[in-house]
Amino acid sequence: MEFNLQNLEVALQAGRKYPYLPFSVHFFESVSSTNQILWDMLNLGATSGTVVIATSQTAGRGQWGRQWISPVGGLYLSLAISCDGKIEATDSYQLTFASAWGIASQLRQHNVNVGIKWPNDLVLNGRKLGGILTETKVNKGQVTQTVIGVGINWINPVPETGINLESWQASQNYRPISCLEMLASTVLLGIESGMQCLFQEGINILLSRYLNLLTNMGDKVYVNNLSGTVVGVTPQGNLRIDLENYGTKELITPEIYIEPGTISLGYHKSSV
Repeated sequence: MEFNLQNLEVALQAGRKYPYLPFSVHFFESVSSTNQILWDMLNLGATSGTVVIATSQTAGRGQWGRQWISPVGGLYLSLAISCDGKIEATDSYQLTFASAWGIASQLRQHNVNVGIKWPNDLVLNGRKLGGILTETKVNKGQVTQTVIGVGINWINPVPETGINLESWQASQNYRPISCLEMLASTVLLGIESGMQCLFQEGINILLSRYLNLLTNMGDKVYVNNLSGTVVGVTPQGNLRIDLENYGTKELITPEIYIEPGTISLGYHKSSV
């Protein structure tokens, strides 16, 4: 599959109001994982704003060590960002939230009605359009460097719970994202705007914007046989769940926090 760096450059320039990151894009046909290639490049002196894009990955990584199947036809992209001690290691999920909100809101500006499934999935029509894998380098409790990896379904085959952007666009009467380069540009501009929001406006503003696009708000969940409702997310990335009080005499904490990876939320039609 052809990828035209010049088209990407044009799309980036057209979409950028305030350049924040100095993008330097490197394209590969097939790699083990765009995140891994980018870490290798950083070890050799690459700087913040370096981007790796590939048409396929042979060892794509998902959250919690899962494999990310990456056939030709998808967008596989990683971006390096220096954090310079702005983020505590315990708050590293804020980088994922910034990226998810930024990408979703950028796509929504193109009338692609994307929502976010906690903590890091992009959903469209209740199905998974893409995912984000944030990896960090930490020194003395501070995040010094992060690599944001993004996989988005473009024309690649997807499982039952997935959707690709081209088939969705075919079902609409318009085609807001015209090519893979425009999708890559939208993702990069989205991450850039998310990081700007996090670093310049702060976590409270970012979190309220993230929650506005979170498809899980109000979901009923069961934790240890107790029923509860999703009411938000903490700045550390944990899901906030309000437990229903069954009128028991036991003291049950009305709100509990669930760490990412310990509970699985299903896909459902998004109303955002």
